[in-house]
This record gives sequence, C-alpha cells and structure tokens, in this order.
Amino acid sequence: MTNETAGNTTLFTKIINREIPADIVYEDEHALAFRDINPQAPVHVLIIPKKPIATINDITEDDRELVGHLYVVAAKLAVQFGFAKAGYRVVMNCNEDGGQSVYHIHLHLLAGVTMGWPPFANHQPKQV
Repeated sequence: MTNETAGNTTLFTKIINREIPADIVYEDEHALAFRDINPQAPVHVLIIPKKPIATINDITEDDRELVGHLYVVAAKLAVQFGFAKAGYRVVMNCNEDGGQSVYHIHLHLLAGVTMGWPPFANHQPKQV
C-alpha cells in the first residue's frame, strides 16, 4: 500500500467501520485490536487507534494519551493471552524504510517465541 493522504480510507479504517472482516480480539471507544493476517510470530496482533493518524511523524501533543492507550491495550492483551510474564515485543513502524505498509499508525504485538536482537541483523545498512 502506498502512503495515503488525509481523507483517503485505509484498510484499517475499513476494519474499524466493519467494511471488511478481521479477527478482532479487543475493542473500546479509542482502539481496536485484531490478529495480523500475515503473522510474524505465533501471536501477532495489530493495535490501532480509531482516530486516523498516518505515521509516527503525524502524532501531535494532543495524541499523547491516545498513543499511550495503545500500549495499555497491549499490556492488557499480554495478560489476557497469558504471555505477559514470559515476555513479548511491541513495535510501531514508520514510513517505507521503517517497514510501514498501512498508513494508519498501529502497534505490532508479537509473542509466543523468543525474540532476537537486533532485528534484521543480516541486512546491509542504508546510506542516509
């Protein structure tokens, strides 16, 4: 998916609006969480705000509570699914080089396998 400008509907907006199906595991007035259709770990859940914010670069001071809430949801799901004590990873990608493919911010909640560090250690650094 390409970078979408304000006003365009993303895949995630369609999921929020129930225009396309998703395996929803959590919802409240501010956030929605659903299983990733291309999981990168045994547990891979996407946690999105219902407010459309394209990238991390678009987060404002007014969004701080909303973004913090996404992490609270991640912690709740870790307890609910039973991997809070064993551990998990939460990641938010930004733009193409950061791995973002849907331009609506979202946390990736990954668990069920021991995570390595650093990620993508076998890739050559890009000249910036």
